[in-house]
Amino acid sequence: MKNITFEIMRSFQDYLISEEKAAATVGKYLHDVESFRCWLGERELCKSSVLDYKVHICAKYAPASVNTMLTSLNVFFCFIQRYELKVKNLKIQRKVFAVKDTELTKTEYGRLLQAAKDKNNERLYLLMQTICSTGIRVSEVQFITVEALGRGMAEIHCKGKQRTVFLPRQLCRILTGYVKAKKIKSGCVFVTKNGKPLDRSNIWSDMKKLCAGANVSPRKVFPHNLRHLFARTYYSMQKDIVRLADILGHSNVNTTRIYTTETGEIHRRQIQKLGLLRC
Repeated sequence: MKNITFEIMRSFQDYLISEEKAAATVGKYLHDVESFRCWLGERELCKSSVLDYKVHICAKYAPASVNTMLTSLNVFFCFIQRYELKVKNLKIQRKVFAVKDTELTKTEYGRLLQAAKDKNNERLYLLMQTICSTGIRVSEVQFITVEALGRGMAEIHCKGKQRTVFLPRQLCRILTGYVKAKKIKSGCVFVTKNGKPLDRSNIWSDMKKLCAGANVSPRKVFPHNLRHLFARTYYSMQKDIVRLADILGHSNVNTTRIYTTETGEIHRRQIQKLGLLRC
């Protein structure tokens, strides 16, 4: 094979779907391979050209982004059985401290809730609390159903895995009152005016509208940051990263460590409390 044809791309898409990859993953892989195909142009598809492309994207993107692109390409190369084309990911040293500019604090979370309340946006007010008190992904909001409230737990099916998420009693009580008021008798709790489950873009957009009123940087306001806040809060109380990984649905504890990373200022205060200096 000297070039990547549209027929091969279609076959690759069918393969990813048959492997039960999530729609977002399929889209990501196809986008990355298509970007490589466009860059490749008339060049020969060989190891040297792949390495040249690696240099090209390293100059344009952050290391983490480069690695996701290379992962997509490596999956594709395995699909076309050109294993010799696979390249290594960049080695990235794990960050010891979180970036303060993007870490959402409990105080800021409280201000976001108040801003939603001030706007009379009850759905968003309750939705943010649901994500933050359970640690679910924004894509998993659809599994918070009327039936789940009755059981006190939600059965999450995501990324080919299944797990049970326990819902706090107070949350169940509040959301039960909400669905009754909205006359939602079954199915998803958080829906649009047309009765369809809220998607990522709906939630993202609504949260961004709170920034000014809450006096919180837009860089900190996105659904996944609520999940991070849950993880940090849980870990600060329980110090059980293995259990936290199970709750978050992580198959790798190293992923969970990213969620529990705190700012350097917190570490500074902890070190100062050790009492090992004598003036």
